Amino acid sequence: MSAAGGALLALDQGTSGTKGLLITEDGRVLGTAHRPMTQQYPQPGWVEQDPAVLWRSVTGVAGELAGQASAAGVRIAGLGLSVQREAVLAWEPVSGTPLSPLVSWQDRRTAERCAKIAAAPEGEWVTARSGLPVDPMFSATKAEWLLDRIDPERERAMAGRLRVGTLDAWLLHRLTNGASDVTETGCASRTQLLRLDEAAWDEELLDLFRVPLAALPRVVASDSAGDELGCTKDVPGLADGLPIGAVLGDSHAALFAQSLGQPGVVKATYGTGSSLMVLNPDGCPPAGGVAATLAWRRRHEDRAAQALEANIASAGTAIRWAAQLLGTDSSGIAALAVDARADNDVYLVPAFSGLGAPYWDRSARAVLIGMGFDSGAAEVAAAAVDSMAFQVADTLSRFDAVLGTPAAELCADGGPTGNGRLMTLQADLIGRPVVSAGRPEVSALGAAYLAGTALGVWDDADLGELAPNGTRFTPQQDDAWRNRRMAGWHDAVGCALGRRP
Repeated sequence: MSAAGGALLALDQGTSGTKGLLITEDGRVLGTAHRPMTQQYPQPGWVEQDPAVLWRSVTGVAGELAGQASAAGVRIAGLGLSVQREAVLAWEPVSGTPLSPLVSWQDRRTAERCAKIAAAPEGEWVTARSGLPVDPMFSATKAEWLLDRIDPERERAMAGRLRVGTLDAWLLHRLTNGASDVTETGCASRTQLLRLDEAAWDEELLDLFRVPLAALPRVVASDSAGDELGCTKDVPGLADGLPIGAVLGDSHAALFAQSLGQPGVVKATYGTGSSLMVLNPDGCPPAGGVAATLAWRRRHEDRAAQALEANIASAGTAIRWAAQLLGTDSSGIAALAVDARADNDVYLVPAFSGLGAPYWDRSARAVLIGMGFDSGAAEVAAAAVDSMAFQVADTLSRFDAVLGTPAAELCADGGPTGNGRLMTLQADLIGRPVVSAGRPEVSALGAAYLAGTALGVWDDADLGELAPNGTRFTPQQDDAWRNRRMAGWHDAVGCALGRRP
């Protein structure tokens, strides 16, 4: 271990709430905290969160963990931060006061605008430069929409009198009391305003989406020794001067935790949506519904780490939908699913807001098919749970095609990976082992690991000793079974896309 000591306070601000870990120098989790959050749906397809409520969740978790550290007599060496990515808000650049709600990555209000761009000649070069398909998930059209309402002539934006950006930038501003006016490289790459090959804002993309450069935070490395990312100041529950050692998008943080920064690991994060990601050191071009992104940029490296990613729009949302339908909760759905018939061929395609990867069709609609007289609540519950595994298997096959060589195994993280039935099904559907992470809070772990290396708590070589051991699930079914189940899934997807099976 490095000479510097102390615990890392890791915060993971996600769609459903803020989670936090207090991780000691020897890798033990000394404390945990959690504050749930809700979303608002002011119109069909609109999804928002209240920045003030979000900030209270962050400070509540941070303050609780700081109290646990104090009670244990442990010094906090610094912070690591993991955040939901493509969500956007506008704020006043001096005070940090929000000028808008946080418009979620799930929001579809700009779907029509995206469809027009995608169908125009600009669509191709937007994807070529940004690595991302033109879709309302990404930040650019949401930022444009907000500016159209707050500053339609762009006078304030061009004068630098307002900021628009992703959640990492706003949280850094608030955590440092305005000292940091920056955004992290990986999160910036999710806006569709960044040119991937240069890791810098792209003037032509900014012009297309009418987002002035002066309104955007400066793009910086993902890790820091308390300089560019800054130090805490006037944060309720936290001491002043705690260095922010790293900021990562949540899926990027999970990849860092799973891979420890090394190529060759394909990870799948199961949450509100799902994300498959792998480092892309060879620069394989995106194809088949797989996008290109930047995973992170470490301050001692000249170039950002490239990655391939596929974003599945609905994963945990399928469980919540089924729970509401059947009058239970998520644990109740998992328990019901166990009682489903062994030959259950009921499929749920959870295209509640259209389909993301690998189809990227926002006109798709959710379907539940295969019901018979002998189908009941257990079969519906199983279809909801299983939809996560089917979507990951479908998408992983596209990764195999892009990479040329199939990954030997899949590393899985997120709350649903605690469901052994789901992980076994996942291994059966992909025909290779699935290694479930040892803890559900993998994004927080990844942020802590990167922050700890930046702040001198650990060297990169130490990280392998810190990572928790996972659980390995091996396939139990043969190719004939796998092919039959995936054919049924593809038929169901065809129905969701408006095609007859």
